[in-house]
Amino acid sequence: MLDGFVPWPPDVAERYRQAGYWRGFSLRQLFDDSVRRHPDKVAAVDVTRRVTYAELADEADRIAAGLLDLGIGSRDRLVLHLPNVNEFLSVLLAVFSIGAIPVLALPGHRRDEITHLARAANAVAYLGPDRFQGFDHRELAREVRAEVPSVRHVVIAGDSAEFTSLAELASAEPRQLPPVDAAEVALLLLSGGTTGVPKLIPRTHDDYAYNIFACAEVTGFGADSVYLAANPVPHNAALGCPGVLGALLVGGKAVLAANPSPDHVFPLIAREGVTHTALVPALALLWTEAAQTMPVDMSGMTLQVGSSKFSPAAVERVRSGLRCRIMNVYGIGEGLITHTRLDDPLEVVYTTEGTPICPDDEVKIVDPEDRELPAGVTGELLTRGPYTIRGYFAAPEHNRRAFTTDGFYRTGDLAKLTEDGRIVIEGRLKDIIHHVGEKVSAEEVEGHVLTYPSVRDAAVVGIPDDAIDERICVFVVLTAEAEAAAMTLSLRTIREHIRDRGLAPYKLPDELVVVPELPRTPVGKIDKSALRAGRRELQHR
Repeated sequence: MLDGFVPWPPDVAERYRQAGYWRGFSLRQLFDDSVRRHPDKVAAVDVTRRVTYAELADEADRIAAGLLDLGIGSRDRLVLHLPNVNEFLSVLLAVFSIGAIPVLALPGHRRDEITHLARAANAVAYLGPDRFQGFDHRELAREVRAEVPSVRHVVIAGDSAEFTSLAELASAEPRQLPPVDAAEVALLLLSGGTTGVPKLIPRTHDDYAYNIFACAEVTGFGADSVYLAANPVPHNAALGCPGVLGALLVGGKAVLAANPSPDHVFPLIAREGVTHTALVPALALLWTEAAQTMPVDMSGMTLQVGSSKFSPAAVERVRSGLRCRIMNVYGIGEGLITHTRLDDPLEVVYTTEGTPICPDDEVKIVDPEDRELPAGVTGELLTRGPYTIRGYFAAPEHNRRAFTTDGFYRTGDLAKLTEDGRIVIEGRLKDIIHHVGEKVSAEEVEGHVLTYPSVRDAAVVGIPDDAIDERICVFVVLTAEAEAAAMTLSLRTIREHIRDRGLAPYKLPDELVVVPELPRTPVGKIDKSALRAGRRELQHR
């Protein structure tokens, strides 16, 4: 096994194999099965070209040979830093083919993040574009090589300057490759926290393949389905839940959007016959607004919404505005995914994050002393299962805090279970505001603020205050209609609105700041640190 990887205990691993969750096939082997079944079918579409399964397999085979010629092989780590282009898929499949391990950096990452990832993974290579959205990745590569000695190779898609070009790699002659053990680490995802540097999440071929197939089954995704990657494909949701890899492994079609704006994706939805996509709540609401003036038929689509709390008011707004099927999702790169189901009553979709996708997902809600709590009581969500990691990569000290001694992962999320076993996410442990002696869930207040008709998006943060511990500050983004009407929104109006909804007085906000957009981390989560840091400037705009 890869040094720094924490495996499942042998008896647990054998149980998962016997149950059929782990099939013993690498991700590349599973893709090759789709190639055999659909060689001439379009596998992937990006802004510049369409590729069939056979063409994508050939590209991957040639890049794999080129990587081997560079001396990159089994268990070597490569920072993969490509945006939503078909080359992302061919490189990813090539890396899988030789048993190397991609570190999936996000397009918005820059020197600090990439050097951290390269150093943490002890990466031997960096692979990125020449330029993307005006940023020169070749200069970034020079900085990374100067700071991280392990990075011996740089491969660039496009004008490679002094580096190796991806086109040159793709000109190598394919060769027979040794089989890859499905129990080995396949890829390193990034943790999605809003503070600190990302941690590396090791996912094996076996566990990630199960993740993909289980998500495909729950969402009704099959060979006739079309997945739109609206968000960056290195993100877990767009990659494997079921994501673009799900499309390739079941014989469907992956559509890689250059950006998630309605101007770009609405025509793609119509032209490519998109059936499935995943969005964060803010983007779902933005699409809903845009659909009022840019007609688009989403009646045949399934929309997975997750990453942050999707309030009942927001669910109803999106469902009625886009007229699509909505699945409320809770998912973490570390593993556990819960879903409402396509046949669930609307009340379940509006108020819960559904149930786990695997019968052997173990979840429990605990108090600060790790005592299990009954249904209806909020505590921290803990989980373990056949696709939930047992430890971050090469992070023994952090793992002692993040995992229990019997292998449960501490998600850091506040949740409760309904009487029938559905999960309701209530917020984050670290997103609790201490206000006049009481604890206030920021996400609870956000959910009430979002019910106000003129509010499109909202975030609540705590601001230190010696007199009351922390002040409750709410940042809101107005709807397009409210902005067009030059509508103003006062703190008093919001306080009265949410108080009338029955919220306790100690949960009412102390400050209101109207902003054009909420800042977000590279994985789409609201960046509350940025909101706190820029609060005074925003108030005086």
